[in-house]
Amino acid sequence: MTFPLACPTPPATPDGAEPLPAFKPSRRHADLGPDFYDVVAPADFPAAILRYRNHAWARRVGLDDLSDEAWIAHFARFTPLPGSFERPLALRYHGHQFRSYNAYLGDGRGFLFAQAHDRRDGRLLDFGTKGSGTTPWSRGADGRLTLKGGVREVLATAMLEALGVETSKSFSLIETGEALERGDEPSPTRSAVLVRLSHSHLRIGTFQRFQFLEQPEAIARLVGYVVETYYPGIQDAEPAERAALFFEAMVARVARMGAQWMAAGFVHGVLNTDNINVTGESFDYGPWRFAHAHDPAFTAAYFDEWGLYSFGRQPEALFWNLSRLADCLLGLVPKERLEAGLKTFGPALQDAFAEAILFRLGVTPAQGEGEGAVHRLVGAFWAFLEKSRAPFEQVFFDWRGGLASEPRAARSPAGEHYASDAFRPVHTALQAMRPAANANLDHPYFAREKPCTMLIDEVEALWAPIAEADDWSALHAKLAEIEAMAGAYNTQALPPEA
Repeated sequence: MTFPLACPTPPATPDGAEPLPAFKPSRRHADLGPDFYDVVAPADFPAAILRYRNHAWARRVGLDDLSDEAWIAHFARFTPLPGSFERPLALRYHGHQFRSYNAYLGDGRGFLFAQAHDRRDGRLLDFGTKGSGTTPWSRGADGRLTLKGGVREVLATAMLEALGVETSKSFSLIETGEALERGDEPSPTRSAVLVRLSHSHLRIGTFQRFQFLEQPEAIARLVGYVVETYYPGIQDAEPAERAALFFEAMVARVARMGAQWMAAGFVHGVLNTDNINVTGESFDYGPWRFAHAHDPAFTAAYFDEWGLYSFGRQPEALFWNLSRLADCLLGLVPKERLEAGLKTFGPALQDAFAEAILFRLGVTPAQGEGEGAVHRLVGAFWAFLEKSRAPFEQVFFDWRGGLASEPRAARSPAGEHYASDAFRPVHTALQAMRPAANANLDHPYFAREKPCTMLIDEVEALWAPIAEADDWSALHAKLAEIEAMAGAYNTQALPPEA
C-alpha cells in the first residue's frame, strides 16, 4: 500500500528578504519545536569555490536563476533562503550503529538549512548539509567534509537516481579552502561543504531518542507530524490506527528501498538506524560500493569485518532496523499489530524487487502472461547472476528489452555467459516477456558496447586528476555519461512544466 505525500502551504516571504518568485519555501520542521533540534551557526570558511550545482533539481525547486555568486552565498555562506529558516537547525537523534546503541548522535557535521516544495509534485524537500561545521553533536570532531567525500556522494546519488533508486540528490558541492587531517585517506586533504535534497531527514533514530529518554508523548507527537507532513492519506484515522498505518507504510517503503539497492547492485555500507528516514529514501553515502558481480558477501566498509551490511544481508539489516522502530511504537500500537506489519516486509520486498528487475530489464509480461511469468524470470535471472558471476551492470544492459536485444547481447563482452547452460532458464523465461513501452531501445546509450558503471577503481580514477592537478574534466565527463544513462532509462529529473 502506498500513500500520497502532503503539500503544506508554504509561509509568506518575510519582509525585507529578496523574493525568489519560483521558489516555494517552507519552515515546516520548526513546527516540531526545540526538543527536536538545536539552532546552530555555519562555519566561516576561508574560501568558496563552486564545484558542482545540480541544474535539474535547481529547476525543480525554483533556484535555477541564481547566479554563481548567489548560489555560493546560500550554499557555502548559508545566507537564509527567503521564507525558510532564519538560522539552521541541527537535528537531534540517537541510533544503533552496527547494532550498538549510541545515545550521543545527532547532526554533528550538518544541519537542516532550509525546506521547500518540489514545483513538479509539491512534495516537501529538505536542504540538508554535510561538512557545514561543528554543532552540539560533533563529539569533538571538526564538523568538516573532505572534498573527496563530497565528490563520492555526488557520484553515488547521480548513479543511483539514473538507475531508478529513490535517493537523496546531491544539490551543491563547494570547496572551502581548509586542509583536513583524516586517518582513512592521505592527509592533509581538501575540504568541502555538500548540500543535498531529501524528502525528510527524520529517521528511525529520531524515534529512538525519545524512547531512550522515556518520552512517549514526544513519540506520539512525532508520529502525528510525520503522518500530517508525509502520509496525509491516513491522517484522519484515530491515533492508534494512524500509528499502525504509518508503520505499515514505512515497512513498504523501506522494503522498496532495499529492493532497488539489490537490483542496482548497490551496497550502502552503513545501514544504521539513523540512516533510515521516514520516507524510505536512500541517503547519507559514506563507504558505498557498486558490486562488479553478484556476490552476497561483498561489503562496502573496510570496518564491516563481520559483513553485517554486506550486499546479500541488506534486507536483513533493514528488517532489523524496522523492528527497532516497532519497539518505539509499542506505546501506541498493540504488539500483535506491529508484528503483523513486520511480516509484510518479506512479501513487500519480493514485489518491489520484481518490479525493480522488470524496470531495469525494460520488459513486461507478454499478452496472456501473468505474475507467474514475472516470478520465473526474476528467479532465473537472479540465480544466473549469482552462479555465473557475470558482470552485473553489463547483463542488465545487454538484455534491456529482453529477447529484442538478443543480437546485441551476442556481441557483448559478456556474450560467453549467455551461451552457457546457466543462462538457458533466463532465455526461456524471457520468451514470456516483451519490451516495455519505455524500454527506449533506440536511445544512443544502448548502441554502446559497455554500460556506464561506477566501480571503486573508477571512482579512484576520477579523483586522481582532481587531487593531482585540479583537473575536473574526467568527473564532468562521467556525470555527462550518467545523465545520458538517465535519459535512456527515463529517470532524469523532469522540469516542473513537463
